[in-house]
Amino acid sequence: VQLVESGGGLVQAGGSLLLSCSASGFTFSSYVMTWYRQAPGKERELIAIISSAGGSTNYADSVKGRFTISRDNAKNTVYLQMNSLKTEDTAVYYCKADRGGSAVWGQGTQVTVSS
Repeated sequence: VQLVESGGGLVQAGGSLLLSCSASGFTFSSYVMTWYRQAPGKERELIAIISSAGGSTNYADSVKGRFTISRDNAKNTVYLQMNSLKTEDTAVYYCKADRGGSAVWGQGTQVTVSS
């Protein structure tokens, strides 16, 4: 059972990044997927969530209108498209799979936005 994030890196403010989270070892299409982030010295924050079939999404106010969560159940992958990035988006980004109280976390990927 594993989630592996990728796509993080260094980007200038105003730029874009696409994060991916690949799943293995469980029935990905049965799980609600979420993206979290944790900035230095701050609590982990839920920023985007998508239903198991992908028909429903929701976002934290801090990223609404700039970030888009999506999933491809055929590829066992969830994505986070991040546009109009700000320096305050700098954090480690994690994906999480949830189903009926069972949760799986990825190891995280660093996103650094420079001014």
